[in-house]
Amino acid sequence: MVKLNKLGSFLMITALVTLTACSGTSNGNAPKGNAASNSSASTSEADAAFAKGKYDPPIEISSVLMPKKYVHGDTKENNVHDRWMLETLGIKHKDTWYPANDDQYRQKLQLAISSGEKLPDFVSVPTNAVLTNQLIDSGQFIPIDELFDKYANKILKDHAAAHPELWYPFMRDGKKYNMPILEYTDNDDTLLWLREDWMEKLKLEAPKTIADLENIMDKFKNQNPDGLAPKDVYPLAISLKNKTNTWMGSLDWLFGAYGTIEEQWNKDANGNLEYGSVNPGAKQALAKLKEWMDKGYIHADSALWDEGKSAESWTKGTAGILPGANWVPDWPAPDLLKNVKGSKYKAYPIPAGPDGLIGTKWQNSGVNASIMINKDAKHPEAIFLYYNYLLDNMANPTAGSPYEYGFAKGYDWDIIDGQPTSDKEKIKDFSNEFPFLTGPARIPDLYMKTLVKLANGEKPVTPYEKQMAEFRKPENWAAAKIVMSQQNIRKQNYFTGAATPTMVSKWNLLRQSEMETFNKIIYGKLPVDAFDEFVTNWKANGGDQITKEVNDWYKSVSAK
Repeated sequence: MVKLNKLGSFLMITALVTLTACSGTSNGNAPKGNAASNSSASTSEADAAFAKGKYDPPIEISSVLMPKKYVHGDTKENNVHDRWMLETLGIKHKDTWYPANDDQYRQKLQLAISSGEKLPDFVSVPTNAVLTNQLIDSGQFIPIDELFDKYANKILKDHAAAHPELWYPFMRDGKKYNMPILEYTDNDDTLLWLREDWMEKLKLEAPKTIADLENIMDKFKNQNPDGLAPKDVYPLAISLKNKTNTWMGSLDWLFGAYGTIEEQWNKDANGNLEYGSVNPGAKQALAKLKEWMDKGYIHADSALWDEGKSAESWTKGTAGILPGANWVPDWPAPDLLKNVKGSKYKAYPIPAGPDGLIGTKWQNSGVNASIMINKDAKHPEAIFLYYNYLLDNMANPTAGSPYEYGFAKGYDWDIIDGQPTSDKEKIKDFSNEFPFLTGPARIPDLYMKTLVKLANGEKPVTPYEKQMAEFRKPENWAAAKIVMSQQNIRKQNYFTGAATPTMVSKWNLLRQSEMETFNKIIYGKLPVDAFDEFVTNWKANGGDQITKEVNDWYKSVSAK
């Protein structure tokens, strides 16, 4: 995915250890669940470390670190991050895994589970319910409930309290097994990015309804301001290849206009989970898509286009509407400006359907990876000391702090001509690829709040706000404001567990049937009423049983 990683700030899958002198360090009661943490010596050492903010004498931990760029003579075993970690926190690496890539890491991890090979103290886990459950099943990792309650800082605890659903993928028998790594919320919410130069030349207003949007598409195609022939313009850039509820060229907003979000598990009126693609609203959305295909509003090759390819039709100037997230100004919008002279673009709110319904996907509870703690770790709380420190000191640094301009002078910031700068063009051997055990520290709601503040014309005050003002474009700020003005339209995917038993044997066939049926309806190879037969077959061929299993899972993890 592109998201913020394309912009140089995506959360890497790495391993962990946590930080700051935070809350809950006074009672001296050791978290239960592993021999190391039950010893009085370990308990007193941990409490002393949290009271002081570092281990003294230093401790050794093992973790997983993915490949990074090293400069200034640094190596994976000796670098500015590890020197900082030892000096600041009294933690140093020993026997850490350094896989070459994500695939190698996953293979090594699964081999270690099956063979009984020694695992690191702190194991990073990508957002993958199957892998998480395999690791829990291995018996090599401890529940973190008591460690979290005692050692997690306020930022982490407050976010978890506000978003209890973040725990659902990590739970077994009422216990929590993974420490969540926080990520920016609302960063992938869908907007409509329109060719603003076309809107201005045609004197068109913002589309408030799907009908308004259809009028815009008709004008874009048949009265094209760039003089393109109707046969060369397909106003709506979408992807129908793999998923339609996705991160670019998505159709979640259109299905939302008819009361459902496809390809995810939504709550029905009774609070039960239902698969959005079999909701009656999906039939109305498909009928509308067929109509748009017939009118040439959608390119006939959309079924062959993945997300990146859908964006290309917008950036080369043959489409005027691209469904995408707030970060489109960083990618792929620069390609549009380069390819089409005089082009402009702007984000617009999601329009309402004929009954006033509006909806988009929302699948981000502010978590984008996690850490599991080895039952043999001598210092299981160390990950919290480390991560607390990052969250408290680096996620939103204060003016005058050591991290006001970046992490390490000479690496991601420096003094040039007497002024501090983080401009990579000015800094020799610039690098901001630090091997943080948790990836870069992020406070989930800070990114969007900051962009909204900038969009409102407020001056950036904090170091973080100044950084966002420098590196994010005004179009990005405005898009964030639109996202946050439509918070109530987002529909969460409530199923985040591993595949249920019936899913294992039936889901691939059900998904294949769904994609084939939907595409054939959109392309007119099946009548719209074929949707009804699809739903009947979906339910009979495992869908009803899967729905029961999904609801059983949800009740098990969400029970108070």
